[in-house]
Order: sequence, then C-alpha cells, then structure tokens
Amino acid sequence: MPAVETNMIAVAWPVTTVAERATNALPQDWAVAGWMLPGWVLAAVYILAGLAAIGGLVGVLGMGLIYIERKVAGHIQARLGPMRVGPHGIIQTVADTFKLLLKEDIIPAKADKAMHLLAPFLSMSATVLVLGVLPYSNRLQIADLNIGVLYVTAVSGLGVMGILLGGWSSHNKWSLIGAMRAAAQIISYEVSATLALLVVVLFAGTLSLSGIIESQADGWWIWRAPGIGIVSFIIYIIASTAEINRTPFDIPEGESELTAGFHTEYSGLRFSFFFLSEFINMFAVSAITVTLFLGGWLPFTIGGMDGFNSVMAILPPEVWFLGKSMAVLFLFLWFRWTFPRLRVDQMMRLEWKFLLPIGFVNLTLAAVMVLLGWYFFPLVH
Repeated sequence: MPAVETNMIAVAWPVTTVAERATNALPQDWAVAGWMLPGWVLAAVYILAGLAAIGGLVGVLGMGLIYIERKVAGHIQARLGPMRVGPHGIIQTVADTFKLLLKEDIIPAKADKAMHLLAPFLSMSATVLVLGVLPYSNRLQIADLNIGVLYVTAVSGLGVMGILLGGWSSHNKWSLIGAMRAAAQIISYEVSATLALLVVVLFAGTLSLSGIIESQADGWWIWRAPGIGIVSFIIYIIASTAEINRTPFDIPEGESELTAGFHTEYSGLRFSFFFLSEFINMFAVSAITVTLFLGGWLPFTIGGMDGFNSVMAILPPEVWFLGKSMAVLFLFLWFRWTFPRLRVDQMMRLEWKFLLPIGFVNLTLAAVMVLLGWYFFPLVH
C-alpha cells in the first residue's frame, strides 16, 4: 500500500508542552504588565502551574469518578445510586471526602510504622507520575518524553511496591496474603500489557506518546493494523483491568475472603490514598489506551469526507481526549458490575496459558506487517 501524506488536522495542531514553554522562557527577560521579569521566574510559574494542574486533576478525577461509578452501578442494578446529598447526590462524594479526612488514623501496634506510613504515598506517587506525561491535547501536556511508553510502563510498576509495603508492614496475615496476590497478579499481567503496547510502538516507529498520536493522523491503530490492532487492544484492556485490581481481577482486596486485603489495617487519609489511586489508575489506563489505539486527542475523521471532518475538527482536542477516555473508562465500570470474581488459579491460567502466548504471536505478526508494509496507510520513517 502506498504511503500517504499526514492528515492536515494533525499538522494544524503543533504540539507544545508545559516543559517546552518553561525551557523557552529561560534565555530572556519578559515584560509582564509593565514589569521586566527574569526568564527563570516565568519558567518557575509554568512549572508550578503544571504541578497545580496535576494536583487539581487528581482531586477532581477522584471525586468525580467515585460519583460516576456509584451512578453507573446504580443504573446497571436498576436503582438510582446517590440521590440525597445535593442534586442527584452530586455532593455525596465531597461529604465522603471530608469524612475520610476527619476519621481517626490508626496504626497497628506491631506494624512497621515507617513502611506503613510510606506505602499509600508510594502507591499514589506512581499514579501522579504517569499523569504528568499524558498528552491531554496538543497544548495540554506537562512533558513529552521521547521514551514515553517506556516511562509509563516503568513508573506504573511502582504502584505494586506501595501495595506490597502496605500489606507486609501491617503485621496482618490477611493484608500480607492480599499483598502477595497483588504482586503475582500485577507483575504477571504487566508482561501481556507491555507486549500489546510494543505492537503500537512497532507501527508508530516511536516511543513518544505525542508522536504515537501524530502517527494516527491517517487512522487509528486499532483498525489500521488489520486484526493485529484489535487483538492488541483487547489484550491491553484485559491486562490493564488486572493491573489496576478491578473486578473480575480484584483478588488482592477480596473482601469476601480477606476482609479488605492489603489495606485492611488502613483508615482515614491513608486509606483514601489507596482508594483514590485505584480510580486515578483507571483513568490513566483509559487515557493510555486512547493515546495508543484510538487516536488520542485527534478527532474522528473519515477519508474523503471533508465536510464531515471539518465538523469533527470544531470540537477542541481536549474534548476529544476526555470523551474517548470516558468511553474506555465506562468499560471498566461495566466489567465490575457484570463479571464475577475469578479464582486465583483461573486468573493466573488466563495470563500464562492464553494472553501471553497470544501476545507473543501478535507481536511477531506485527513485526512482519511493519517490515513488509502490509497495513493501511504505511508510514515513511
């Protein structure tokens, strides 16, 4: 198939990150409201604004996703969900947040106090580090790393360290069993998730997250790689569901077996960190899925339909990215209230006997397709 020129919509939206703006501000002084400010001051403002945006995003996403899950769960189960606190219960999550902040924080007498205190912050920090490199739009990204996929894969693995520390340091057998389950599950399924990501890296020819989005200007990788793309998408969704401990892979918590699993001995603010990191991880995984398989912030376009494409381009890229991410996130919510929890042996069998072999075969076929150019609209590297 012949190579084609890049879609003009992507060309019209050059990528500029917060880190690039801060770097460009350093070499010279800037006139702001009649005052001359050194370049480092403006660079510091950009950095602080980026950090504040990530902090605000964590808070808004945490409370928003908890409310959305309650509503989705309610409607799937033919009920209403939260309705009493605020219009349609919209302030219920805010009330729950204050409740957690005011609850007594208890540390077991025989717990390893330093590790017990560190675990929830370590779990949360892994999530925040991933949010910092996600391309929310061409003009809304903190930093665009040239090894973005490698960075995301490496940093997301830090979350399991928080779970392991939390379970081990609690001096509780149920917490320890939950932590061991989490380590086995997350490390196992991360292999299949990485294989699925490598397929997209092969086709896009770059590890940069914004570069992968731009490579989809002529079509999303979920369909441009015939068969290979959809298989990678399915593998990544299943493996990511296991990585973030969502049903039917939530055996590290397993409340019917382990009380609450690895966070049994946590309360108050530190429990909320574990709880919040699960929901933020769900958004992060959805955003990564959108970035690699569904065109990221690029609008939905159809070749040859210029009028339709112009209408699609009216919506800002941020809206496209958020809308796609929410659609993928709904799948995770849907899974939770549809499938029963797997047993440990069933979960491990699914990974090692099914997903992993399929992932290796899929990656091999992808390499052959890229080498021979047997996919839609091949890129010129």
